[in-house]
Amino acid sequence: MKKTELLVLGIGNILWADEGFGVRCVEALNAAWQFGDDVTVLDGGTQGLYLLPFLEEARRLIVFDAVDYGMQPGEMVIAKDEEVPRFMGAKKMSLHQTGFQEVIACASLVNKLPETMILIGVQPEQLEDFGGSLRGVVKAQIPLALSIAIAQIEQWSIPYISRNEEQTERLQQVLDIGRYEAGRPSTETACRVGDERFLVLPA
Repeated sequence: MKKTELLVLGIGNILWADEGFGVRCVEALNAAWQFGDDVTVLDGGTQGLYLLPFLEEARRLIVFDAVDYGMQPGEMVIAKDEEVPRFMGAKKMSLHQTGFQEVIACASLVNKLPETMILIGVQPEQLEDFGGSLRGVVKAQIPLALSIAIAQIEQWSIPYISRNEEQTERLQQVLDIGRYEAGRPSTETACRVGDERFLVLPA
């Protein structure tokens, strides 16, 4: 079976504030640039082991994610190859990280890891905000994350072209971050945190 030249993967959950960084990155990348059939740009969400076939078929991997490194919010880390599992396991924030570590481990066990892996990660500011969008300091890092990815893609001599304005606008409508943020109910209408009556056990 022919290998996919490149898998560009965004993982996370847009419903939990900065957890959505990886998904928002691949969305923006796909809206701005078009790649050939041998490149897969994938919103991996929180799919965990369901991502294993995609990883096994890829020669190269770029993955976007929000990972808690214990650094300043918005700070970026670029990890490569054997560093990727270590950084993704720095501090588990949610089920998707455990899932993706398992994907890497499973691919390694059958000797089907990509030849090259690059993690473009950002330190989140806020995670405990159901329905919230990316915080400003994290959202501001999307252009830099994309430029790092594109520079690496160019270094690998993988062709791509810029989409025109109409194509970009059409593709951005799928999970448009502007509409997502504008449509959020107020704090008075929708609870943003858990109800302590259900979270605190009686003494």
